[in-house]
Amino acid sequence: MNKMDHDKLWESALGELEMSLSKANFTTWFKNTHLVSYNNDVVIINVPNLFTKAWFEKKYNHTVLKVLQTITQSRIKEVVYTIDLDNKYQPNDFFKHKTENDEQGCDYDKTQIKTQTQTQFQTPDNNLNNLSSNTLNHKYKFENFIVGKGSELAHAAAMAVVKYPFSAYNPLFIYGDVGLGKTHLMQAIGHGFIQQNPSTKVVYVTLEKFMNDFIQAVRMGKTDNFNNLYRNCDLLLIDDIEFISGKEGTQDAFFHTFNSLYQNNKQIVLTSDRPPKSIAALEDRLVSRFECGMVADISSPDFETRLAILDVKCKDKGINLKQDVMHYVASNFQNNIRELEGALNRIITYEQINNAQVDLNIVVDIFSYITKPKSKNNPITTKLVINTVINYYNIEFEQLISNSRKKELVMPRQIIMYLLRKETNISYPLIGKEVGDRDHTTVIHAFNKINNEINKNERLKTDIKNIKERLYSY
Repeated sequence: MNKMDHDKLWESALGELEMSLSKANFTTWFKNTHLVSYNNDVVIINVPNLFTKAWFEKKYNHTVLKVLQTITQSRIKEVVYTIDLDNKYQPNDFFKHKTENDEQGCDYDKTQIKTQTQTQFQTPDNNLNNLSSNTLNHKYKFENFIVGKGSELAHAAAMAVVKYPFSAYNPLFIYGDVGLGKTHLMQAIGHGFIQQNPSTKVVYVTLEKFMNDFIQAVRMGKTDNFNNLYRNCDLLLIDDIEFISGKEGTQDAFFHTFNSLYQNNKQIVLTSDRPPKSIAALEDRLVSRFECGMVADISSPDFETRLAILDVKCKDKGINLKQDVMHYVASNFQNNIRELEGALNRIITYEQINNAQVDLNIVVDIFSYITKPKSKNNPITTKLVINTVINYYNIEFEQLISNSRKKELVMPRQIIMYLLRKETNISYPLIGKEVGDRDHTTVIHAFNKINNEINKNERLKTDIKNIKERLYSY
């Protein structure tokens, strides 16, 4: 089989794989892959680095093998992954129409990165504080992060950023609902950088702090100080980037900060409660930059992970809970890690006040008001659904009911219509009245669209799952 045939075979495989993976994962993992050999029932795929090779072997090997077997209608027995050490391959032709944003700041010189990595850490300027030692929580390290199915990808990507800074995933964008470990992973990256080289300059801030620093710098005429702080670091960590929504001045400041760091091969890590395209009123130029590295989600931990987290936290706090109590807490507090820790703290407080170890009956009684199902006296209301969705997407009610057809408003509007029908079962005409006096046919169209796409669109599925978790946590 000649090279052209190889390319056609792999493009066909990519077309099949694209339908079964999220856009972010598909682009991240498959963009720089190539089929280089197909002989004697063995297919050899070239991948860009060791981390990608390990991830393919662990996560995608079975899927890739099945797709190739289906396309070739042959009994391919093995797929082998090799590393493109010479960086001789450009993105596959399959992705050419998908990479227009690379010209807007997301392309980089890999040869330059190899050279830069040798001297990546620079001593911070004497006029600036090395914020890393003062702001990173010493508890937030990789060794005490419990990896579960919902956090496996984000954890692996974070580890790769420390092992291959600036060349693995830049930026790394981690998203997920509150209390799932985004900040823990982000700060673990900071600790990892410092452990490798103590002189590394790490800046960790929330988006609110970044914005306040920018506003203050403008007011005081000290934008040079602001630029020196945020553009002369080796690693920039920004938490809760979703709050940049609609803030034009802050978006412009961050855009230039991002470009300066990126062009100088400095690592950027961002966290958010939603993926880039779901951040309302976010400029396209920032969306493209957020997505040009790695977008990894963290979802709610499964039972086994929750149990493991509880076990670790009990050891950290020096307490010993009975197994049935541990199982009860892990079964009834499912949304996030903060919720689990809050339940554990409540148990500890009870034991300290009463000077006695709790048993299952006591724990059931302690949490009876929390774990009881939502009653008819506390139903899901129209107002609750609307408020939950607009808060999730950080938009205003007036925007929601307006006639605007902006994509950042249309999707939340349709999700509200879908959830109102699903969770409250009110009529289509009444839903239309609640969402800006819209015709019932518009509501039917919105419901059908979301209902049809929810199992095809991973991002939409995640958003609705997160919204429903919030809805039923009130």
